[in-house]
Amino acid sequence: MLDISLMRRDLDAVVARLEARKSPQPYLDVARFSALEAERKGLQVRTEELQARRNALSKQIGGKKGKGEDASAEMAEVQGIGEQQKAGAERLDAIQAELQAMLMHVPNLPHESVPLGADESANLEVRRWGTPGTYAFAVKDHVDLGAPLGLDFDTGAKLAGSRFAFLKGPAARLHRALAQFMLDTQTLEHGYTECYTPYIVNREVLEGTGQLPKFKEDMFWVSRGGDETQPEQYLISTSEISLTNSVREQILKPEELPIKLTAHSPCFRSEAGSAGRDTRGLIRQHQFDKVEMVQIAHPDKSYEVLEEMTAHAEAILQKLELPYRVVLLCTGDMGFGSTKTYDLEVWLPAQNTYREISSCSNCEAFQARRMQTRFKNAQGKMEFVHTLNGSGLAVGRALVAVLENGQQADGSIRIPAALRPYIGGAEFLKGTA
Repeated sequence: MLDISLMRRDLDAVVARLEARKSPQPYLDVARFSALEAERKGLQVRTEELQARRNALSKQIGGKKGKGEDASAEMAEVQGIGEQQKAGAERLDAIQAELQAMLMHVPNLPHESVPLGADESANLEVRRWGTPGTYAFAVKDHVDLGAPLGLDFDTGAKLAGSRFAFLKGPAARLHRALAQFMLDTQTLEHGYTECYTPYIVNREVLEGTGQLPKFKEDMFWVSRGGDETQPEQYLISTSEISLTNSVREQILKPEELPIKLTAHSPCFRSEAGSAGRDTRGLIRQHQFDKVEMVQIAHPDKSYEVLEEMTAHAEAILQKLELPYRVVLLCTGDMGFGSTKTYDLEVWLPAQNTYREISSCSNCEAFQARRMQTRFKNAQGKMEFVHTLNGSGLAVGRALVAVLENGQQADGSIRIPAALRPYIGGAEFLKGTA
């Protein structure tokens, strides 16, 4: 959530930075916001005037009663003022609630270092690592490579519908090995604390990290206990949600920062609006696994942390010997809560292109303000922390990349050396059909 005091100080500057996101529709109804703000200021001034008048009348009433004089007129006026104050307070609450609801739909402001642009065509490539392999045979995609290994989309569809997969045998083992390898790297080498989190969370948790209210249609949700009268709960679309909210409504100690958390979890997304995109294979599923990284950082350090987290995600790809590139997203391609985002895109031979496998983002105080997560700074004042998140990595897409980049002429898959201890030391993986 944006700082409303910033909007009150310089609304034009905030609107200009929001317009940099290049949305076809404005994120903020400026006229309505300004009208509500003007009414709020007027009500606050009027409230102060009424309270001053009430205080003066109270003194007069006390004086008159002390002298045995009639104070009924003053007492009637005080009663009328009380009614006006009550009505004013109710209207002020309504205004504040409307402003709050309005701000819940407004995205974060892009950092000044983010390139301007309306879509991914304006993203900026920062660097590449590795060289895509060459093959002396017809390259297969992960669907065909994975079928003999137990990657089964027909059974997944039979059990749950389209965009679900069923893994068994070598495919399931490789999937598990990748997740374990990622967790071990992030915890043992990069200093994150491993967590196990709920996969179903309450509405206010989604509001805390910005998935609600704007992206409700992208979520799977249920009524608690099947009772439609109970508040909704949601299946997480990423463990960023639960990891970040683990510090909600807390006042942290400066020496605790940064807090570094990681978790392996399934993720559930309805993929609303993605009809017809990536319908083949594991690239865009309703259920997929991810190892997530989250850091809760001091505001002075958060952009250093963003570079660090990006390097942590890159380390996984390098250990897996997978060619990739790092892309700085433009203003029009960033996520709702982000001020700056790097995407890591891994090379997929069958598609002859790079595809996203990780996003690392700095949200500054946007999520912390929603969650009310603060610390006491060096001046003794309360300040919001900065929150950052990144995929370390998407497990299913890593599986895709390992299959396609490691494919051999005989249909077997070369396993990267770093992953072999997690799969019984095997150098190659071969299916039964």
